[in-house]
Amino acid sequence: MTSDGVGMLSDRHPPKLVSTKGTIPDPNCPPPELPSLYPPKTATKLPPWIAYDKQVLCFHSYFKETLQEVYHAPYQVRTVKILFFLEDGTIMVHEPPVENSGIPQGCLVHRQRIPKPHPCQNEFLSILDLNINQTIEIFDRVYHITGCDLFTRNFLNRSGIPVPDPVDNPTDPATELRRKRDVKLTSLVTGKHFPFAQFLKYDRVVLKFYAYWNDLSEFGDVRRMEVFYYLADDTIEVKEVLHRNSGREGPAVFLKRGKLLKEWKGLPLPGEKTDKTVLNVLGTGLADGRYVDDALQTGAKVQVFYTDKDLQIGSHLNVYGRDIIIVDSDQFTKTFYNKKYGIEEFIPLSYPDEGECKIGTAMHLRKLPPYNGWGTYEDSEGNCVSVEPKPPQIDFKKFVQYDKFILRFGAKMISYIKENCERKFIISYFLSDDTMQIFEIAERNSGFTGGEFSKRKKMVLPNQEIFISGRPDIYKPQNLYIGSTIKLNDHIFHLVSSDEYTLCYMEGHPHEFPMADIKCIMNKIKTAIKPIYKNFVAKHFAPILSGSNSEYLSYETMKKALLELLGNDITDHEIITICRHFSAEQEPTVVCNRDAVKATAQLEMKRNLWNAFEQLKSHIFHLNPERNSHLKESVLRTVIRGCVLPFTAELVDDIFKVLIRNGEGDVEICDFLNFIDVGCNPSPEIPPLNIAFELCPKIPFLHKGRLVDHNCFLKYLGLETELKNNSDVH
Repeated sequence: MTSDGVGMLSDRHPPKLVSTKGTIPDPNCPPPELPSLYPPKTATKLPPWIAYDKQVLCFHSYFKETLQEVYHAPYQVRTVKILFFLEDGTIMVHEPPVENSGIPQGCLVHRQRIPKPHPCQNEFLSILDLNINQTIEIFDRVYHITGCDLFTRNFLNRSGIPVPDPVDNPTDPATELRRKRDVKLTSLVTGKHFPFAQFLKYDRVVLKFYAYWNDLSEFGDVRRMEVFYYLADDTIEVKEVLHRNSGREGPAVFLKRGKLLKEWKGLPLPGEKTDKTVLNVLGTGLADGRYVDDALQTGAKVQVFYTDKDLQIGSHLNVYGRDIIIVDSDQFTKTFYNKKYGIEEFIPLSYPDEGECKIGTAMHLRKLPPYNGWGTYEDSEGNCVSVEPKPPQIDFKKFVQYDKFILRFGAKMISYIKENCERKFIISYFLSDDTMQIFEIAERNSGFTGGEFSKRKKMVLPNQEIFISGRPDIYKPQNLYIGSTIKLNDHIFHLVSSDEYTLCYMEGHPHEFPMADIKCIMNKIKTAIKPIYKNFVAKHFAPILSGSNSEYLSYETMKKALLELLGNDITDHEIITICRHFSAEQEPTVVCNRDAVKATAQLEMKRNLWNAFEQLKSHIFHLNPERNSHLKESVLRTVIRGCVLPFTAELVDDIFKVLIRNGEGDVEICDFLNFIDVGCNPSPEIPPLNIAFELCPKIPFLHKGRLVDHNCFLKYLGLETELKNNSDVH
């Protein structure tokens, strides 16, 4: 401690307290001795502001405050806490706040060093002055200590200071007087007839419910609400939950706090709602009549308000014409209803989705006139909904996701005219906006010019009423498959083929196209072939199983067998899906000319004036510190991108197809450097060509499914093992 500090528990200072600097100690008030558990010259060397940092002693005490205005209670007892900070010997007095006490409470004495009363006013209160059942004076107010916390008791005991047992606080006469008055008041008046009893019982008790209002206006949506029911006076308040970026701002109060009528029939007329009713008992005029007040209020209208019984999950509140639906409540509200009404199950409801909310918009609620044939259905709806016509909005997310995704089918027209049956068409379906386009293939001497047969638009399904208020059903991608017959613009088309992209797309999305789902098709075949499995195999697969020259089934043979088995229950598209899945053909390999690829690469380097060959070599040697003769293809691709070689993606793929590799697939470094070295290994000049198609032609695999592997087909069915197991059981 400092020379002017209070006596602390440390033996590095003299055993006597030293007075404040500049003052003379009073000989009538000798300073107390400081006890210690340490032997002389063995105490801790830390200063007190470090040794006792954040260590506080807490004492419970009280003081009596005189009451001049109360006759039967001359004083009241106020309980406080005295905090002693060990690091600097300061003291703070704090009174815990009591609800509805009417007294300013909190910090009574701020943290400071407290001087002792006269005649020791030159000294400060220390730890030796604070103990249980002791009285201290702080600024002319007397405090009596009644107890302390566990830390304080252990600290004083370790320091050698005995701590007595806690004592009880004296009885507060003011509190006893108020308690006796409350007992007399409640005994005379019961809560049923006392109008203020409900407020005293349920003050600050609020029930909270979560609800929503489906705004059915033109630009309305689902608006989430919070309903508060105040039990003190049976009033209701509704607040709107304004989420971030909701487009709304301002006060969140949707309904000001007050009693809510169950049935609201508009504003009352002038004179309809009055405090008093006057009755005419004698006479017919104002001069000769006699009037009295109606004490029974016989002419008053009965108004029914919402109570806590009407607020439950799923209830509808009529808030001045707005239907608010309660979906959930907080835990306190559930506990309250469980204790008062015995409700145990509180199943919350879900908020309606945005799609369900749009159903309630003005455009769907308003009855539109029927379609008149001009324009599209979307344009007609826009003209009827808004005074200022606006172009119809497309589904932008769908457009971005399926842009340039087109399904193409080859079709023939079905007609009573013989010439029309020989015409060939291409029907394109655009997945981005569900539109279809019909293109006719021109043939010489056919009498038809060909070209665009029908513009791109949405095609309506047949056998529907066209001139209606709503939108009719249109063709979806699931309606188009090989073997189907569709009616477009009063013309009947039969789909006979499709391109490779369409077949691959449909097989890649089997959940959208059931005709390309191999699992569903094989399950249907398995169910039909199970009773006649042996006869079916012996009839259609016997020549192959007996060891004939043909190892696989042809497409025509497989199609004939499946049609004989299922008949009209299987379509041409399903047969094509089966044959493609169990196809026996191998994809053709594309052979690239090394000299042509090398000449094309060096031509691109000359055209773009690329001359960073030395930097390319340095980059390769930097990535190859061990000086290996081969590098991985991914590393060399990184080098090409880092050195900004003027190669397209197709040309880079062609280059790596012709480079020399080892057994692990790594590329030889010397071969790669010689391949692009224009100075030392130039290639002859070649004319410019299309790198994407002419350099290494991408041959499409158009003959997949011409031959079918019958072994894979029978193995997928798995009926041979199943029938064998059944025969062993029997």
